[in-house]
Amino acid sequence: MTRIYLSPPDVSENDKLALIRAFDGGWIAPLGPEVDAFEKELAIATDRAHCAALSSGTAALHLALQVLGVGAGDRVLVSSLTFAATANAVRYTGAEPVFVDSDDTSWNMDPDLLAEALQSHGPFAACVVVDLYGQTADYERIVALCEQAGVPLIEDAAEALGATYQGRRAGAFGAIATLSFNGNKIFTTSGGGALVTDNEDWAERSRWLATQAREPGPHYEHREIGYNYRLSNLLAALGRSQLADLGRRVAVRRDHNRFYREAFSDLPGVKFMPEAPDAESTFWLTCLTIDPTEAGTDREEVRLHLETLDMEARPVWKPMHLQPVFAENQTFGGSVSERLFVNGLCLPSGSTLSDEDRDRVAAAVKEVFARV
Repeated sequence: MTRIYLSPPDVSENDKLALIRAFDGGWIAPLGPEVDAFEKELAIATDRAHCAALSSGTAALHLALQVLGVGAGDRVLVSSLTFAATANAVRYTGAEPVFVDSDDTSWNMDPDLLAEALQSHGPFAACVVVDLYGQTADYERIVALCEQAGVPLIEDAAEALGATYQGRRAGAFGAIATLSFNGNKIFTTSGGGALVTDNEDWAERSRWLATQAREPGPHYEHREIGYNYRLSNLLAALGRSQLADLGRRVAVRRDHNRFYREAFSDLPGVKFMPEAPDAESTFWLTCLTIDPTEAGTDREEVRLHLETLDMEARPVWKPMHLQPVFAENQTFGGSVSERLFVNGLCLPSGSTLSDEDRDRVAAAVKEVFARV
């Protein structure tokens, strides 16, 4: 039996043909018609007017902060329960992240804690909200709070492309949203990301900064520091092919989530990441928590047992306010994300996961509970 991975790339013959098409077209690097088309298609997929295709989701976050004018000495509100890239990008600008805990409804940024921060502890240069594990945050409240405080909102939708909130697509919220096409995401360009916005000037400036901030002209002229952040034409071709298959991928991952919920419905102490009201998650990863006082076992015992059977499972993100590099940063709340980290487990959820392998994962989890 082969190893079962958490969320491996899902590639097809159509993807291969798309790469060959781009290769045969002669546009190998740095940009080209596939990039232009990919940007248009991503804008449509996120209900946005403009898109800049970039080398990673981290690059998109960095540029989003830059075009909004975030810099040294600023403070930026950031979801604590997230991957490090969200907070790292704030540091790239010279600003400091201020962390906000999650709520139990969606595991995303708690609007009540955000309100407390905005009303009593400002000023803040921006707010970066993460759509966690395929689920959008509570944007009805968060957008209103940020608008009232005059704080620009960045939606980090790296984990949620294909999700919806109140009928609007992930990526449609805030001044700017960022996307990731890393190898473990719901679709991949092997590495890559994008920035989407309704502001044409911000999109153009992002593209310009991403191409080393080169001034127009026959020679190389630079008046600002730029970056090598643009996506290649070949990778954009792969992205276009994968994006066309997004609906199927979402449906498969949602089916995995339904399966796991049914399979573990009688296990004591097991609760799944809730699907928030008015939202439809992609369930990029199916996540659950195990209460050791009820279950008689814990997250780590289950994870290690799966590993002995060559099945990859991982803890929920370690909150940023618990990371040594951010230990001194201000945090609002913290107990919810800390509990989710201690008890939370992400199960194999990829769109290539077969029914047979899914059954293997479920049986392995049940083995741990059976021996309690």
